[in-house]
Amino acid sequence: MTQRHSQPLAGKVIVLDAGHQLGNHNFPAQINRPVPAGGFTKPCNTTGTSTDGGYSEATFAWKVTSRLKAKLEKAGATVVLTRKSNREDRWGPCVDFRGRKGNKRHADLKISIHGDGSLSSGAHGFHVIYPPDRAPWTDDIFGPSKRLAEVTKEALLKKGFSVANYIAGGDGLDERADLGTLNLSDVPVVMLESGNMRDSGDAAVMTSAKGQERYARALALAVRTYLG
Repeated sequence: MTQRHSQPLAGKVIVLDAGHQLGNHNFPAQINRPVPAGGFTKPCNTTGTSTDGGYSEATFAWKVTSRLKAKLEKAGATVVLTRKSNREDRWGPCVDFRGRKGNKRHADLKISIHGDGSLSSGAHGFHVIYPPDRAPWTDDIFGPSKRLAEVTKEALLKKGFSVANYIAGGDGLDERADLGTLNLSDVPVVMLESGNMRDSGDAAVMTSAKGQERYARALALAVRTYLG
């Protein structure tokens, strides 16, 4: 087997952003500090959400990211993480750091992994967020980011996930201009809200090893498809 087939992502640089950090709630001053977010400021970070049983978004994002990293590296990619731990005694990094991560390395793409916390009755499913055509911040990455969002959506559907039933449009895609993680990126980027952690059905999948593996497989498929 040739290297091209055994390592189809050789030479590619991929940034993975596991949303939040387990210890953010222990550092309110640090995470509430305003930072640049693309023409305005936002808090450095937030605590993230959790399931009704207390399983944190930070842990979900970390576990999916860790599984995805292993798959991408096996395929030959260089994977850059925005955070390298999931600990109660750590916080951040801030959204401006996350947004710029990979810019200097001219990464091929960036995926930010999250879980949502909607309290709307019956709200469930995933949605993929991408930046708008907004000069001078994201006009240069709007097109490829939207394509990455579309590819990510299709990969998740192929792995049996359902689009969110509580996001305007109802097609699983969401264009947003208010997120520093997207606005400060110079490389194609999307943010995945993997499911609603407040929904019992989504939570059961998101907290299970089997479910986290399925998310990682879907995202690995998205990366391979996007990069051809």
